Amino acid sequence: MLKSKTFVKKTRSGGILKVVREHYLRDDIWCGSEVCGECRDESPVLQRDACMESSLCPSPHYLIPDTNVILHQIDILEDPLIKNVIFLQTVLQEVRHRSAPVYKRIRDAIHNADKHFYTFTNEHHRETFIEREPGESANDRNDRAIRVAARWYGQHLSRAAGGGELQVVLLTDDQDNKEKAEKNGILVYKCEEYVKSLIANPELVDRLALTSDQNEINSGKVLFLEHLPLSKIQAGIKSGIYLQGTFHASRDNYLEATVFVHGEAAERKEVLIQGLQSLNRALHQDVVAVELLSRECWVSPSEVVLQDDGGKDEDTGEEEVEDKNKSAEASILKPTGRVVGIIKRNWRPYCGLLSQSNIKEATRHLFTPDDRRIPRIRIETRQASNLVGHKIMVVIDGWPKNSRYPNGHFVKNLGDVGGKDTETEVILLEHDVPHLPFSQAVLSFLPKMPWGITEEDVKNRMDLRHLCVCSVDPPGCTDIDDALHFRELENKNFEVGVHIADVSHFIRPGNALDQEAANRGTTVYLCGKRIDMVPELLSSNLCSLRSDVERFAFSCIWEMNYSAEIIKTHFTKSVIKSKASLTYAEAQLRIDDTSLNDDITQSLRGLNRLAKILKAKRVEKGALSLSSPEVRFHMDSETHDPVDLHTKELMETNSMVEEFMLLANISVARKIYEEFSECALLRKHPSPPPSNYDILIKAAKSKGLLIHTDTAKALADSLNLAEIEGFPYFNTLLRILATRCMMQAVALLITHTLLYSDIIATLCNNLNYRHKMAQYAQRASVAFNTQLFFKSKGILNEDGFILFVRKNAIIILIPKYGLEGTVFFESKDKPSPHIAFSDEGPTLTVEGHTFFMFDKVKVTVALDASNIQHQKIRMALIEPHITVTNYNPHNILTSGSDLGMRAKKKKKKKKKSHKY
Repeated sequence: MLKSKTFVKKTRSGGILKVVREHYLRDDIWCGSEVCGECRDESPVLQRDACMESSLCPSPHYLIPDTNVILHQIDILEDPLIKNVIFLQTVLQEVRHRSAPVYKRIRDAIHNADKHFYTFTNEHHRETFIEREPGESANDRNDRAIRVAARWYGQHLSRAAGGGELQVVLLTDDQDNKEKAEKNGILVYKCEEYVKSLIANPELVDRLALTSDQNEINSGKVLFLEHLPLSKIQAGIKSGIYLQGTFHASRDNYLEATVFVHGEAAERKEVLIQGLQSLNRALHQDVVAVELLSRECWVSPSEVVLQDDGGKDEDTGEEEVEDKNKSAEASILKPTGRVVGIIKRNWRPYCGLLSQSNIKEATRHLFTPDDRRIPRIRIETRQASNLVGHKIMVVIDGWPKNSRYPNGHFVKNLGDVGGKDTETEVILLEHDVPHLPFSQAVLSFLPKMPWGITEEDVKNRMDLRHLCVCSVDPPGCTDIDDALHFRELENKNFEVGVHIADVSHFIRPGNALDQEAANRGTTVYLCGKRIDMVPELLSSNLCSLRSDVERFAFSCIWEMNYSAEIIKTHFTKSVIKSKASLTYAEAQLRIDDTSLNDDITQSLRGLNRLAKILKAKRVEKGALSLSSPEVRFHMDSETHDPVDLHTKELMETNSMVEEFMLLANISVARKIYEEFSECALLRKHPSPPPSNYDILIKAAKSKGLLIHTDTAKALADSLNLAEIEGFPYFNTLLRILATRCMMQAVALLITHTLLYSDIIATLCNNLNYRHKMAQYAQRASVAFNTQLFFKSKGILNEDGFILFVRKNAIIILIPKYGLEGTVFFESKDKPSPHIAFSDEGPTLTVEGHTFFMFDKVKVTVALDASNIQHQKIRMALIEPHITVTNYNPHNILTSGSDLGMRAKKKKKKKKKSHKY
């Protein structure tokens, strides 16, 4: 059956275009139930015995949720208890339009066979499709379509089951929709009343999201101004009254934030927001509308560290914290404003700890997120006593104008606080790293095993299996994605090849595997754990260039002369067979061992010689050689806890591999830009603003040296010349500081095709985001494992260097561990008269001793476990001796001694260790 609709629309050029839309209706769309004998369904999804024990509906039943139930109660639908749910096409289309993340989650749940979720295409079923009536809104039409489909399902299954007890339940939180459904004879409940009726899992009630009505607190006091409607915001932005930007909350002061204004036309790129009312319920990463205050109301960023401790009255108390904020020392005034509306919420699930109420039998409690930029969240739970001391996940439902804190609901218990598995899970969740097991839909596109390369495959590629190819990687690496070869040619030139695993051979564009890889964006490396971008069969096997196995590769091959000048470049798909999988140390030993002269060793020596020449040429052209301390952990073979920690030792082979990977990237980028100049995707490091270099220039000047930052070459030359006799580590410190001045690399799109631009720009943004979050997750993993390492060490005395000087503190780097820590000389409550800060240098004088950047000091290092949620590595000065520090390592160690003693007991039994 065919339905068609004809209408005309005006084109951009002013012409009239006739549009005909055809809509096909069928009578052979199956209901998906095992009960039904009418539908010819060979693989029904919905179970015959659909029993979810409910006091409201004791007989077997299927559920049909409406759009808002899916959008707001997705955590309920994902629970293992909820099964046999029918998702209407109308509903899924609305969900997809309104929330892509929720749509993905519900699609993943539908693909889970254990859930018995069924998608019914009601918009193409002859008996459930409806036309939109004159004067009827699209939303009302969709609500009516849901009721029509629910009624049809009830009648169809009752007839198919011969009048049995199987029922269909419509779930909706819309009172008007509920009343109309009841008039139509449909069994309908609100989601909350249905969930509360479930007998098998009463704790599921905690996962209910609050509706908009429930979000309003019965309190006469209004704490915040009403947010402006979107129509007024858009008009205000257009007229210049308001500015649109991204809200960035401060980690150190919960009453302060910065809004980074969007658009090139904005004169002021950053707007400072201070005070609870001016923040007006905006959360980190929200897109907000800001009203600039008059110039006499502009303020300077606060120097005071303020953490939200809740206060005596959780719905009052701004005056108290405002007074503290105003006491901050005035410096440069910044454009200041207030949030007047929310354009887009960017809420996500948050991990943290539950602060149980002191009121007996209370169900309302405060949740403290691990992310200090997020305020406390009020939740309702009946299992608070079981959640104390556990990391949990919470989602925000709303933030009413008469509440000091946002409202939310409990989602998941992650495990004991401090546990390695728990904290690793928290790191992945907090940094939005996709880490769930690959779905069956993704795995279905993997090649069937056993797999091998056929002669037909070789015909379409260059056969390089005879070459002396080898890989050089960190120890324990199983995802070997690149390899090298070197050989001398008859004309006395050299052939050098970089071979990259050809993953594209196994992934077809647009399939589920390709989409999942695009979403993950990168492989994430944590301490002792790897989160793959593609399934392990590819990453560690078929696309890993291991030795003595044939593998597909994409090869970049150069002909070079003795001076490493490129004669010609060739790109090809290839088949290789690596002759050795080496670590950096193993490759270095081969190069240095004069008794070895085999093909692999000679190849490595040739590569190393050319790499040195290539690096010298890059440096001559102005390439920067920066420094960043990286650490390596030795893990206990049984507990997998860190037993040793040291900075990574870089060898010539590290530089060798780096040089040829850079050369391959340069060659490929040049080829792409030459051949596809209008649709190229390139990666670049944006130039940092000149102000970024201020601290570097000051630090060098304090030592009598000049740093030039006009060009990259000027900076590189300055760093190369920056040496101090008797202080060999000085240049490394300067390069570490220079690294902090740089901007992060980003993928950059060069295109003139609008449609292509939109698609690839979205991919670009995701790649940049995933890469950034992967780096942050790796740092968080290093920080957590560093804490585990110091748990068993007690108090250590170590040498360090001052990396930064602040107004009341110095930041110290301990090279041995690649560890940074802060030594404070006063508390925020009691400023000390013995401290004097000078911006020149900068320097800090304490009790007559002046601290300069890069000064050598001796400190104690210990784990501060006094705050179970935010454990830290603390430092205290030994040399020079200062008495006004606000930290005693012995006191801190005592407060966390239960953790330290447990670790010490484990240490008594000596075990073998392996490296990560």
